Amino acid sequence: MNIQEYFERISYNQSHKDADLQTLTVIFQHHIQAIPFENLSMHCGETIELDLQSTYNKIVRKKRGGWCLESNHLLFWALQELGYDVCILGGNSYKPAERAYTAEINHILLKVVIEGNSYIVDAGFGGAYQAWQPLMLISGKDQPQIPGIFRFMEDNGTWYFEKVKRKHYIPEQSVPSTDTPELGNIRKIYTFTLEPRCINDFQELNTYLQVSPDNILQKKSICTLQTTEGLYALVGWTFTKVKYNYMEDVDLMQITTLTDEEVEKTLKDKFNIVLENKLIPVNVRGLPPNLVDTI
Repeated sequence: MNIQEYFERISYNQSHKDADLQTLTVIFQHHIQAIPFENLSMHCGETIELDLQSTYNKIVRKKRGGWCLESNHLLFWALQELGYDVCILGGNSYKPAERAYTAEINHILLKVVIEGNSYIVDAGFGGAYQAWQPLMLISGKDQPQIPGIFRFMEDNGTWYFEKVKRKHYIPEQSVPSTDTPELGNIRKIYTFTLEPRCINDFQELNTYLQVSPDNILQKKSICTLQTTEGLYALVGWTFTKVKYNYMEDVDLMQITTLTDEEVEKTLKDKFNIVLENKLIPVNVRGLPPNLVDTI
């Protein structure tokens, strides 16, 4: 594994001699705009191995993406290589349909300490709830970014991560709407504690997510990528292009239904992904077709 090869993968060619916040922010943005959040391996007969060399080969050399366990593990390695004080944390994601957080840890995120200040760095949530910059770990403070306003709330050692939702304008509809207006404009994302973890703590989760029929990653083939203006999301045969703040406090959503052939072409053209094995797109009926209020 080679940090320069990783930099080439994310198209980063600036200085990295200082392990400071500015360098972290730029590397992070390059990472999320080059490496898709995706679970396509599950839907084309591939096993996801949770070891660093396998993840590196898949994402850096084969130019694939990965889910949180892979993308954040790779970023953890890169930040360590660059001299950052970084550790792995575990999170419990929010399930909107059940209006509750998962009972078991099912997400990985990173904490980076710079000059005494702690930041949450998470390149692996995907979709419309992916932050574009490191977030200062401070309770109750609104942290505006292009994707929206993020904030942490802390209660007795448990941290809650949430985002203020915007309205969505879909050209085929006449009135901007939110997905779940009855829940208000706050979207809960996940909870976490500051207990340091290691990657082996997530081995059981990695196996479970690949065999359990009940989790959303089994029910949907997902590929999302952050862009300079918003994001691309491919869920099953549904391709969504989002442009943030198209109008004041309104995001533009353009939704297209694709054929199997168009799915393959879209993966190549929009996500720079060419799969070795045949993808079987999945989007179980009864679930929202896009990622705006799902992932």
